[in-house]
Amino acid sequence: MDLELKDKVAIVTGGSRGIGATIAIELAREGVDVAINYRKSVEQAQQVKETIEGLGRRCLPIRADTSNFQDAQDMVKKVLDEFGRVDILVNNAGVNWDGVVWKMSEEQWDTVININLKGYFNYIRACAPLFKEQKSGKIINLTSINGLRGKFGQSNYSAAKAGIIGLTKAVARELGRYNVNVNAVAPGMIMTEMYETVPEEVKQQALNEIVLGRAGAPEEVAWVVVFLASERARHITGEVIKVDGGQYI
Repeated sequence: MDLELKDKVAIVTGGSRGIGATIAIELAREGVDVAINYRKSVEQAQQVKETIEGLGRRCLPIRADTSNFQDAQDMVKKVLDEFGRVDILVNNAGVNWDGVVWKMSEEQWDTVININLKGYFNYIRACAPLFKEQKSGKIINLTSINGLRGKFGQSNYSAAKAGIIGLTKAVARELGRYNVNVNAVAPGMIMTEMYETVPEEVKQQALNEIVLGRAGAPEEVAWVVVFLASERARHITGEVIKVDGGQYI
């Protein structure tokens, strides 16, 4: 199936590793030039760049703090200067800093909210005027099934991910008249570097919830993101699509 993505330009936040890196690479496979941000993962960002260039597409790694409003503005300007356009925004960058609410520090709360929620606003705010003017654009926000149901020990993370869902729906309403699609993808347990650090008993608990009996692979999330970024999804907006093997059921 031709997804009609050749020569489009995407920004993928948190694109140097994990699900974000896989999304960036899968977009490149479909002919997209990709800009990614990183904060500390210089070597990993370079590896993603080399992989994308090996696929015959351009990649622009940019050091940027997603929680910083001006960094987002500056990154979008750099992408425009380098590639001349932006067609797709994938908000993916995120962190977790778990703790039960009666022990959670203000720093734990603020860090997760600022990166996982404010960071998404920052990049949407930077791209929205452009998408509005060109009367086209695709925004895909990575949330989580824990934003739909909450999770013990993750009040900050669950609140941020729930906020992303509300943000997605509100922005879909605001930008729909300008032919801009805004959707969210909600992964369940996915095999990333973060998955490797999860205690075995927590992994097993998650696996027991998953109808398909296994954790997901990053590319299984990326394929849905790529579809939503394409014209094949042009009549889908304001949706939250779970990629969780039935974990939420």
